Amino acid sequence: MPSSVVHAGLAFLLAVGLLGTYYDRRALVVVVGVLLFPEADTLAGLVLDGAHRALLHNLLLPLAVGAVLYWDTAREKSWLRARFGAAAARIAWVGLFVHVFAHVALDWYHLEGVNLFYPAIDRFFQLGGRAYLSTADGFVQTFVEITADPDTGTTTVDAGQSGTTSNTHVANPAQPSDEPGPGPTDRRAPVAVRGWQLYFVVTGLLTLGAKRLQSSPPDDE
Repeated sequence: MPSSVVHAGLAFLLAVGLLGTYYDRRALVVVVGVLLFPEADTLAGLVLDGAHRALLHNLLLPLAVGAVLYWDTAREKSWLRARFGAAAARIAWVGLFVHVFAHVALDWYHLEGVNLFYPAIDRFFQLGGRAYLSTADGFVQTFVEITADPDTGTTTVDAGQSGTTSNTHVANPAQPSDEPGPGPTDRRAPVAVRGWQLYFVVTGLLTLGAKRLQSSPPDDE
């Protein structure tokens, strides 16, 4: 699974690109804090079955937060700006964007995926498939497949949906297994388990370094 370090690597890239002139150390800390917030459902999984990748890894939560954020920041007298300053609205929107695309969406493709519409719809979705152009078959995509039974006429849509919180456990350091066996438990905190994950981590760190150099005043000639 993508580790928090990998999520942070992608978040660094997005933060540097989207914060613009509002980029500074404090803004970066806020964005990374928002990024790591969903991992709290790992601990919730100790008392609530299937909470990991469901309770805070869904799209309904950021939609609700986005609606409130839009309502506030679209007003002339924004509470957020009045309380935290002119940069607060930009930082909040970037944090929400990073939450969705550097965390939830990144987990969507891996293992059992995420419970995208929890709690309204209790169903995990895993983003798997491929899309390509073929000289024989034209454009082919398998991310969403629609099939019809020739005998019954029933249409089936496969968008990578799988189990529910009652029968799905996504392994994590707090709960490597939903049914731990006898003996010591092997708890692993991943850093990068694929080459592309290490690439994100290193590129994110290098981007922070490059941004730091860009922000430094030029030497006097």
